Amino acid sequence: MPRERMLEVAEHYYHFGGVSPINGQMRELIPLLEAELRARGQQIPVYWGNRNWQPMLADTVRKMRDDGVKRAVAFVMSAYSSYSGCRQYLEDIARARDAVGPGAPAIDKLRLFFNHPGFIEPMAENVAVALAQVPKAALVYTAHSVPVSMAATSQYEVQLKEACRLVSERVGRGDWRLVYQSRSGPPSQPWLAPDIGEYLREAHNAGVREVVIAPIGFISDHMEVLFDLDTEARTLCDELGITLVRAATVGNHPAFVSMIAELARERMGESAARALGNLGPSADECRPDCCTPPRRG
Repeated sequence: MPRERMLEVAEHYYHFGGVSPINGQMRELIPLLEAELRARGQQIPVYWGNRNWQPMLADTVRKMRDDGVKRAVAFVMSAYSSYSGCRQYLEDIARARDAVGPGAPAIDKLRLFFNHPGFIEPMAENVAVALAQVPKAALVYTAHSVPVSMAATSQYEVQLKEACRLVSERVGRGDWRLVYQSRSGPPSQPWLAPDIGEYLREAHNAGVREVVIAPIGFISDHMEVLFDLDTEARTLCDELGITLVRAATVGNHPAFVSMIAELARERMGESAARALGNLGPSADECRPDCCTPPRRG
């Protein structure tokens, strides 16, 4: 990430007290997930580790070792394949285990869930609530932009479009658009487009005056949703005279919490794999050539 972009993003946090909402959501999720597992007859401890902030993943894996954990499954808060959304987490887990050393538990990453009912159905519920406020609005989905070279080595775009289709089908809308947000790479590197701002300007020129934005590429209302959509995109819509209604992310919706427990049970051979649409359940393990790092420059 260019230093200029890093400093720009840092400024975003100051608008919200210098704190990301992600950790708060995770603190709320853990007891909900533990209760869900207990309801299914399983007393399974739930741990939490971050890639970039406390609690750091290596510290969490060390705590697991000290607690006597020998094997675990890892649920990653990313629904789609890409280097940063999938393989990089496998690398993070491997580094954390190496840092802990002998006795570190074996950790299996759970599969992707972009087309699981526990993700699609609460997302559709949220989109329907937003559309009820502006029934004739244009429906646009957003996801984090990634380098084109990263998208080329994964099913990121295919999976996003399938998720959009599945949600749109459930809210009775055949007309929708997928756009991108939160680009952070250098101008010389091509990233997935169009950007949400570019789309909004084009939509305004085409006569659109109401829009529902559904951040389908995100799991929670974290900084890239609160600032890039609720602040920047909303400011642009105000300037253009467009009414914007933003659909909520799935957050800690009960169906989403239930899905996490189900995926864990699935990996343990105690639950059948479920998926909506035509792509079927994702594989438990990535192919060696899948989700490779993007080319730099």
